[in-house]
Order: sequence, then C-alpha cells, then structure tokens
Amino acid sequence: MSECIVKMEHVSKTFPGVKALDDVSFSLNSGEVMALLGENGAGKSTLMKILSGVYTRDEGSLVVFGQSIPDQLTPKKAQELGIAIIHQELNMCGHLTVAENIFLGREKTRLTVLSQHEMNEEAKKILDELRIDINPTTIISDLPVSKQQMVEIAKALSTNAKILIMDEPTSALTSKEIDELFRIIRQLRDQGKGIVYISHRLEELSHIVDSVTIMRDGKFILNSKFSDTTMQEIISNMVGREIKEKFPRVECARGEKLLEIRHLNAGKSVRDISLDVYAGEIVGIAGLMGAGRTETTRAIFGADPKESGEIILNGEALKINGPLDAIRHGLVLAPEDRKKDGLCTKLSIRENIALPNLDAICGKLGVVNRKIEHRIVKEAVRNFSIKMSSAEADAGSLSGGNQQKVVVSKWLARNSKVVIFDEPTRGIDVAAKVEIYNLMNQLKLQGIGVLFVSSEMPEILGISDRIIVMCDGRITGELDAKTATQNEILELATRFESKMEVQQ
Repeated sequence: MSECIVKMEHVSKTFPGVKALDDVSFSLNSGEVMALLGENGAGKSTLMKILSGVYTRDEGSLVVFGQSIPDQLTPKKAQELGIAIIHQELNMCGHLTVAENIFLGREKTRLTVLSQHEMNEEAKKILDELRIDINPTTIISDLPVSKQQMVEIAKALSTNAKILIMDEPTSALTSKEIDELFRIIRQLRDQGKGIVYISHRLEELSHIVDSVTIMRDGKFILNSKFSDTTMQEIISNMVGREIKEKFPRVECARGEKLLEIRHLNAGKSVRDISLDVYAGEIVGIAGLMGAGRTETTRAIFGADPKESGEIILNGEALKINGPLDAIRHGLVLAPEDRKKDGLCTKLSIRENIALPNLDAICGKLGVVNRKIEHRIVKEAVRNFSIKMSSAEADAGSLSGGNQQKVVVSKWLARNSKVVIFDEPTRGIDVAAKVEIYNLMNQLKLQGIGVLFVSSEMPEILGISDRIIVMCDGRITGELDAKTATQNEILELATRFESKMEVQQ
C-alpha cells in the first residue's frame, strides 16, 4: 500500500502586492503521478518551489516522509530529504559533459583530484537503469533538448531523489520523445517514487497520471483520482468557468496577397522556402522538431541572416538586414524563446511593452511622451488581462503565461501588416491559449496576415486556414485546414526523401 510522502497544510505565501498562495493544502503518495494543474499565476510553481526549498513559506506546515519540517527548507535540505525539481527552463552548463552536469556541485574526487572516470561510470549506470542511450562524456550543448531533459532526470536520481517535480517537461519535445519520457515516468512510479507533473497539455494526462490537484488564484480547488474526473470538469475547475470552444475560429473573406517568400535559403535548416500569406487568413506551419520552422521565421524577420531569396510585402521587395528593418515595414515576430528573445526580464512590464513602440511614443527630440506610453501600456494590459501587481514590476516576475502575453501584446500598438507567432501558446494554460487564439482571430478580421508555428497538431488544425508542412528544412506540402487530418500532417512531416515546393 502506498504511503503519504508529502503533506502540506494551510500554506500561504505573499510577494509584494500579490498573495501567491492562500491557505493551500497538498499531499503526494509514493508510487503516484500527481498532475498539479491550474492557470498561469494559479500558484503551482510557487507551491513546488516551497517544497523544493527555493521559496520559504509564510504560514503552514510541511511533513516529508512522516518527518515534520518546522524550519524553512533550503534547496540543500530539500535535496537531502530526497526532493528534486526539474524546471521548465533546463538548468544545464552547456560547456560541461553529461557526467559533469549530473554531478555538478557533488563532484567525485580522489585525494582532492577530480575523478572523471568515477563520475562517468556512475553516470552511465544511472542512464543505463533508465534505458537512456547517452554517452556520459558528451558535451551537453551537443545534445538536443529532449536528451538534455533526460539528463536532468538522471541528475535528479543521482541525488537519490524519491520525490520528483517536473514542470512542463514536454514543452519542447516531439511526440516520439514524449513517449520515451512517459516510459521513464512509469518506470520511476513503479519504483515507488512520487512524481508531481505540471503541464498545460491536458491531452497528455491520460497516459501517465493517477490523480489531479487543481489550483486557481493561489487557492486549492480540487483533488481527485484522474479516472473519476472528466476533461471538461478539469478545465472548468482550472478557469472557474466553462470554456465552450477550445479553438475559436472566425470566418472572413481572404483578401489580397500580403507576404510572399520566394526561394528563401538560410543554412541547412531553411532550404528553398516559398510561401504566401494573404490578408485575413491564418497560416500554420507544422512539422517535427528540427524541421526548420523556427529558423524560417527568424530568417524572414531578419533575426538570422539569409543566404538568398526574396521577401515581398504588398508587392514590394524588402531589403531586410535585421529585425529593425522588418519591424519598420510592418513585419513582426513573437519568438519561440520568450525569455531569451522576446523579453527584457530585468525591465518593467511597461518598459517591455514600450520598447518596440518608441517611434510612436517619442517626440521629435526623442523624449518619451508618458501620456501616449501610458495609453499603449494600459490597452495592452487590458486586452490581454495580464495578471500583475503593477506595470512597474519586472517582466521576469510574471508567470510564464503572463510573460507570453507581454511578448505578444507589445506589437498591438504597431500598424503591423503581418504578425509571425512562433509557438505562441507554449507553456501557457488553456484559458490564456484561448485569449491568444482570439487575438489571432482579431488580427485576421482586421485584414492582417498571421503566420504561426506550432508543435501541437490540434492547435494547427483548430486555428489555421491553411497549413504548410515542413520536413528537414524544406516545405513538403500544403493542406486546407478544414479538411486536413493529423495523419496527413504527420505523413508530410516525415517525408524526408520526397520534398516539394508548394505550388504558387
């Protein structure tokens, strides 16, 4: 019979201006995969950071393996208790080997000399137990994200962790890689480990989850066996209301051709790409990881240099040497990595929204017009329902979903003709996703062209008007979203030997 290995009762936590947790209780059993669900800002990550010693609790009690923890946990104490957290943003040293990352801070030594051999042997043993085929001497930056995710799990197990917290572990994985991760999770569960699984991809839950705990606005809402709960009940409890349409679609007449990409080449990942985007339509780009989707959007936007090809907007060939050129012409990008490329996390929310709009905010002498700035920021916050204590708070203090809202909202004030979204809903909750979809529909109705990349096939099928599929750096087909199926997309996404140019 499984035992309760974590018990948190009446836990509260307040940050300046925000009560992140309000009298929350939570428990986890051995041999259980618990899905911890809720919208962005619901308090999930805060609760788990308290359990892993990153944050201290203001109120409440904590019991781990039957041992009451009267004092505040530190990350080191949590590790000693057998608690490990695998963050959504992987915490790896790219220049070190797999083994060195696994034992970072706990290096094996002999007579004060670093023992690479012992670390390699121990790392190989752990990887073999998980049936992960990775050489311990490989430099971590040479591994794809999926393999780095597996190394993070091996690192957690090397500390003898019995409680694993996984925060959005599948956000950057392909379907095949997700299957491999699920196999490992089931293996760990069968070994009696307790796993807290945080994810916004609700369709994944049926494959691995035993129970669900739902939070909303910093409060505990529901705990139930997964088998006793319907997906609609889960969503309703997460958002506090019923979401009737997961993929809202609007219909409007397709307008004139806005964007033409002709024979675009940029390294091995962007080869002879030709596509069109019309006014009043949403074009989705589908494909497996490594297909070249993100690289294509970056080459169009000027973030990466192109080797050859034409970018034509409203019939005019553009000379794009960098993002500033694209922005000036009304071609904008909400990038895949919001923290690295989309936000200045140390600047305020106000400053992040204002930065790309300085040409509209500043007068002739370059002085910021605070009245215009305030109006732009106020509209952006209202339109996206950005949850924040103040517009002066650092953008890095926001939850992942609210950060994504800031990234997207900053383009609203511009007279943009084409908006490119790269994985716009990655790591955000179901209600925030609907808000992003509604924004895309709003742009579509305004006659703006929308081009977006997504790894989620239901999303591509549900929101797009046309779907362009890529494989190995090339376009392999084009589909009408109304009649397309997931199988058709997958077939084109794996057509390595038969690449074609979309007929114009």
